Amino acid sequence: MTQTAPTIVTDAGFGPDTWNGGFTPLDEAPANDVVSLDLPSDADVTPLLTRLDGIAMIRIDFPSFADGRGFSLARRLRNAGFAGRLRARGHVLADQYAMARRSGFDEVEIDETLATRQPEDQWLARADWQNHNYQARLRA
Repeated sequence: MTQTAPTIVTDAGFGPDTWNGGFTPLDEAPANDVVSLDLPSDADVTPLLTRLDGIAMIRIDFPSFADGRGFSLARRLRNAGFAGRLRARGHVLADQYAMARRSGFDEVEIDETLATRQPEDQWLARADWQNHNYQARLRA
């Protein structure tokens, strides 16, 4: 079976994966000089918080659409000052796109099966996430 390239979802819709730096699993990452990381949803990011400046991309895995720990990890990384690319990967549904963006993700990586089941128009319907952020309106 041939594996196809993932689809990257942004506010502009579907696009190709433009990241070519590969990913280092967290448990294989050295203490320094990591350009990109793969984080499981149950990762303890505390050791990373002091070295976020050198990391260009972090990809957080969503093993199930019902597992929201990745949203919490994204928010924690952004609150700690991570300014690089932040990508959700796995079982993120179109209905969860706005939450992904609000929690700090720049993009979502989905496979061909999900892209077929939930086409681009379903994701684009949620791309106006900033105008539909009721929590921000309540805080204002």
